[in-house]
Amino acid sequence: MKYGFVLQVGEIRLLPELAEEAEAAGWDGVFIADGMALGGEKFPDFPWFDPWVVLGAMAMRTKRIRLGTMITPVSRRRPWKLARETVTLDHLSNGRFIFGVGLGAADDDGGFFKVGEAVDLRVRAQLLDEGLEIMNGLWKGKPVTFAGEHYKVDKMSMLPRPVQKPRIPVWVVGVWPKEKSMQRVLRWDGIIPQPYKATPADSPKPSLIGEVKSYIEKHRRKKSPFDIISGGQTPGGKRKQALETVRPFEEAGATWWLESVWGSMDKVRKRIKQGPPGTD
Repeated sequence: MKYGFVLQVGEIRLLPELAEEAEAAGWDGVFIADGMALGGEKFPDFPWFDPWVVLGAMAMRTKRIRLGTMITPVSRRRPWKLARETVTLDHLSNGRFIFGVGLGAADDDGGFFKVGEAVDLRVRAQLLDEGLEIMNGLWKGKPVTFAGEHYKVDKMSMLPRPVQKPRIPVWVVGVWPKEKSMQRVLRWDGIIPQPYKATPADSPKPSLIGEVKSYIEKHRRKKSPFDIISGGQTPGGKRKQALETVRPFEEAGATWWLESVWGSMDKVRKRIKQGPPGTD
């Protein structure tokens, strides 16, 4: 089991420092949200920062820890621009970047409905699939020709290739047990499981992780490593209780635990310094 920390918001100059502190405290990864602007009556204004700029700063302040987005809504970003941004970050970090992707929260994020981005679920799924296919082709450094329903690429190539081989790891949100969503996951390198019709409070349970693991083992043909992501909150000052929280997920097949802490930067920093579950 590897342990990551999800930084939701914060003072921008503190975020690279927190990544450095997470590395020193023994965490295996730091992930940040890729949001635009929350909207509607459900959420107040939120201090989002551009993930690529922040992750670039984190990459220059760290040496070991993995860095990634949690998650990037591919449908509202041009895939060739994303290919360039992700490769740049992969090189800045010397091969430590993980690309977390999904459809995004179109109903809550004003970066969709306030600016005319696609909100239809089917369309966003098509854009995600086409975007990832184009990016994967461009990462290979050879000319890519692609003709989809939404994107067309004519003999386009990009250099340099990513540091990581065979590619930058791609973790995809997979809605369990929706077959189309799970079939998408099988083509990539990890799953961020989401229960069907889940609310933000409905984090995956160990039983769901076990079902997902069985599905992956039965249907995935590739023999390359595959990650199953779990997460929640553990008490930093109570090692035994933290281990009791995490162990059922690990036994069910999760390979990563992502810690999420909402609150002040002091609260976040304190939890980071306490280290991941499983450490003294």
